Amino acid sequence: MKKKLMMVLAAFLCFAASQIGFAQTKKTPPKTRNKQQGLKWEEASTNHLKTYVLRLKPGQDLRAELEQFTKVKNLQAGYIITCAGSLRKAALRLADQSDSTNFDGKFEIVSLTGTLTPDGPHLHISISDGTGKTLGGHVVIGCEIYTTAEIVIG
Repeated sequence: MKKKLMMVLAAFLCFAASQIGFAQTKKTPPKTRNKQQGLKWEEASTNHLKTYVLRLKPGQDLRAELEQFTKVKNLQAGYIITCAGSLRKAALRLADQSDSTNFDGKFEIVSLTGTLTPDGPHLHISISDGTGKTLGGHVVIGCEIYTTAEIVIG
């Protein structure tokens, strides 16, 4: 049942990818900048999107595996589309903290978001414990997969 669901999800994402496109950034021309606020930004346009479905197994490190995947696939501007899974250890750099904090226990991955580039990932995660208490922060090395992490990457 799980395998069939993953295949349906992968097929849907491939279809959606063919409809959406690949984001290409470019500098905003000076004439489109908001002169009153002095805003400068990059815009994105789409014409092609490639998706990957990645399944991590028990004991693997979430950040290390995503870094390795980024290198192997030579991703230049990857991003997390969605993730479902669990951790048995979490290492997070919490808001306004310079060092990471380690958590032991069983945690559901409620949300994973971020970017994957050759310079390294920038990932934020929300996890919940057995009581539903949720916490989140910046993903660092030390987030160990408990049962699985099924990740869709664009």
